[in-house]
Amino acid sequence: MAEKITSVQVAKRAGVSQSAVSRVFTPGASASAKTIEKVRKAAAELGYRPNVLARSLITGKSRIIGLVVAYLENQFYPEAIEKLSRALQEQGYHILVFMATNDDAVTDAVVDDLLDYQVDGIITASVGLSSKLTARCEAAGIPIVMFNREQDDKGLSCVRSDNVGGGYKVADLLTRTGHKKIAHIAGWDGASTQRDREAGFLKGLADGGHELFARGEGLFSYDAAAEAARKMFAEADRPDAVFVANDHMAFAVMDVLRFELGLRIPEDVSVVGYDDVQLAVWPSYSLTTVRQPANRMVAATVDILLTRIENPDSEPRRVAIDGPLILRGSSRKPEGQTT
Repeated sequence: MAEKITSVQVAKRAGVSQSAVSRVFTPGASASAKTIEKVRKAAAELGYRPNVLARSLITGKSRIIGLVVAYLENQFYPEAIEKLSRALQEQGYHILVFMATNDDAVTDAVVDDLLDYQVDGIITASVGLSSKLTARCEAAGIPIVMFNREQDDKGLSCVRSDNVGGGYKVADLLTRTGHKKIAHIAGWDGASTQRDREAGFLKGLADGGHELFARGEGLFSYDAAAEAARKMFAEADRPDAVFVANDHMAFAVMDVLRFELGLRIPEDVSVVGYDDVQLAVWPSYSLTTVRQPANRMVAATVDILLTRIENPDSEPRRVAIDGPLILRGSSRKPEGQTT
C-alpha cells in the first residue's frame, strides 16, 4: 500500500509553509497566484489530495449541502438538481443527495440521517418537513430552504414559482379561447404546489364565468395520470380542455387521448401542463405549459441558503417567482395570436 502524501510533504516540495498549502485548498481562503501555482504543481507531482473530512473537523464547515428529493420521474427535478449542483459548486460547495418520499415520517428519518454527515445546510425539493425536525435543524444551526414547496411555518425559507398566478393564467387562456367544459387533473393534494395551482385555476375559471367541469387525480405519477384521463374521457359528455398539474402527467394524458382514445389535440381537446420541461418543446408533444423559472429559482435558493450559512441571524425569506405561459400546439390560441 502506497504511503499517504501529507500537506507537510507538499509544503516542502513547493517551498512554502504548511499553512500556505492549507489556504490553497480551502475554498474562500487567500493565497497569491504564485503560491497557488507552486502548491498545485507540487500536489500534482506527489499525488496529494486534501482530506476534506479532516478539514471540516478543524473549520467546523463541511462545504456540503444536503439535498432531499422525493422522486425524479418528473423531468423538472433532474434539471433543477443539476442547476443547483453547478451553482453551489461555483461557490465551493458540493451536494449530497438523499431520496425520500411524500410520507413525512420517512422524510424526517432521511433528514435525521443527513444531519449525521455534518452538512452546512439543507435544501428540500418536493417534500415537507415536520415542525419537530425543523426545530432540531434550527437548534443545530443548519439552515433549510424548501425548493418548489412551502409550508405554513414562517421560520422556513422557501423558493417556488408563483403557482397561484400560473394556475390563473391557464384558466384565463382556456376561457378566452372558447372552451366550455374545462377539466383539471390534479397532482398530490398534500403538496403546496398542487393546492396553489388549483386554487389559482379555479379563481381564473370563476372570473371567466366558468365552473370546473370535471376533476381527476394523477398524484404526480405518469400511470395514475393516464388512468385518470381514461376515466375522465370515457364519458360521452367529455371535457374540451384539461389543465394537468405538471408536464410529467400531461404527457401521460396526451398519450392516452391520442393513442388509446383517438382524440385530436387541440382540435378535440386542449391540454395544458405546468413546468416547461425539455420534452414539452419536442414536436411530438408541443405542450402549452406554464414555465417554472428554474434558473431564477435556483439562484434565489442558493443566495438564501448561503446567506443564512454565513449569517445565521438573517431572516427567513419566502420567494415566489412569476413564470410565463408558453403557448404551443397542444392548445387553442387566442384570436389573432399565432405563437
